[in-house]
Amino acid sequence: MSTDDLERYEAEIELQLYKEYKDVCPMFTHVVETERRFYLANHVQQTVRGEGGRSWIELELRDAWVWDMYRQSRFVASVRIVTFKDVNIEELPRKDVL
Repeated sequence: MSTDDLERYEAEIELQLYKEYKDVCPMFTHVVETERRFYLANHVQQTVRGEGGRSWIELELRDAWVWDMYRQSRFVASVRIVTFKDVNIEELPRKDVL
């Protein structure tokens, strides 16, 4: 497989993932961005922890969808994330508000 073939394949997969994201986004209430992944979820619990002068964030997501082109199934019942980096959590607008 050539480099061009691989790039075309990855671009195709990325486009399919974007289309899936647009289709499933209305099913969720929150967007969560970490340094490694992008998630849609219906329940987000964030806990900031610290020990020895260092702090980290624990996230628990339930009823979630993961932006990851290499996963077989992007829908997950529960996700636990531990990170020392920034986390962005946004509540999506509800349909009846629009």
